[in-house]
Amino acid sequence: MQKNRPIPFTLFYDDTCPLCVKKMSALKKRDTQQRLQLIPLGSEQAKANPALDCRRAKETLHGLTPDHQWLLGLDALHQAWSLVGVPWLYGPLRWHWVRPLAERAYAYFARHRYRISKLLTGLARCFPCESQKDAKSKPRR
Repeated sequence: MQKNRPIPFTLFYDDTCPLCVKKMSALKKRDTQQRLQLIPLGSEQAKANPALDCRRAKETLHGLTPDHQWLLGLDALHQAWSLVGVPWLYGPLRWHWVRPLAERAYAYFARHRYRISKLLTGLARCFPCESQKDAKSKPRR
């Protein structure tokens, strides 16, 4: 990353959720212009941020804009994927007639992400894992 280049968007994510880590890894691969800063909630950097409530951030994805505005859930995901050139991925979920259902679906996923991760990846949690390849972490059953 170039020095003195501002990070346009910071995303705080649950680094104990295998599915969340996999999605962040996919984002990072697409971030060829280094427009994102991905910070695991278990990191010292996240814990040292006085504006971040880590307990709330575990419930809903949190994103921070350069002007210190918080974006939550689907809005944070849309911003992140837009910055890496894929705005269409989450954009339709923000349409006024789709958004209420999408918000409920996101809330359900966020609440049950460990069960969903277990179903899709075979791991409910990792302690913490930085990438899906780093499967040295022990699964929680």
